[in-house]
Amino acid sequence: MRAWTGWPTDPTGRVRIPGRGELVGLRWSDVDLDAGTPRVQQIVQRVAGQLHLLDAKIEDSEAVLPLPDVTWITLLDHQERQRAERAALAEVWEDHDLLFPSERGTPMEPTNLSRSFARLREAAGLPGVRLHDLRHTVVSLLMELGVPPHVVQAVARHADVKITLKVYAHANLDAMRQALGKLDGRLS
Repeated sequence: MRAWTGWPTDPTGRVRIPGRGELVGLRWSDVDLDAGTPRVQQIVQRVAGQLHLLDAKIEDSEAVLPLPDVTWITLLDHQERQRAERAALAEVWEDHDLLFPSERGTPMEPTNLSRSFARLREAAGLPGVRLHDLRHTVVSLLMELGVPPHVVQAVARHADVKITLKVYAHANLDAMRQALGKLDGRLS
């Protein structure tokens, strides 16, 4: 089961960035593919040396993940590949309804997700980029694209918009030129 390879690797394809435990805990039954909204209901976590599926401690309003089109299309393709792989491994498959299971259908170790990402990262020529860095990339890109800070806060799931602004609202030279260009227009 190629559990990770179906997920988009383009950082701009992620709108709300779940953590590793949330990703490997996602079930197909938690995904409304018609609406393009998965809902985080459980996580995979190692407790006392064993992997466990645990209830997610996320407020309902924060648990909905709007999917960009690239991710939605990729998930549809991933679902078809997974059905075929599950059928081929029917004798050993343990169905937990997971989007990103282990090769036998059981919950995937969250650190294995990072290892899989590292292989993809190396193949893409991006040494040193961690899975969590994609979160920062998305938030920075959203800010750079002029997405309102309260929307970026919701996407990043920051408790307060001040966190989003403090960490990510660094003005770049182009943004400063654009802002001062608007001022020029008013003053001329």
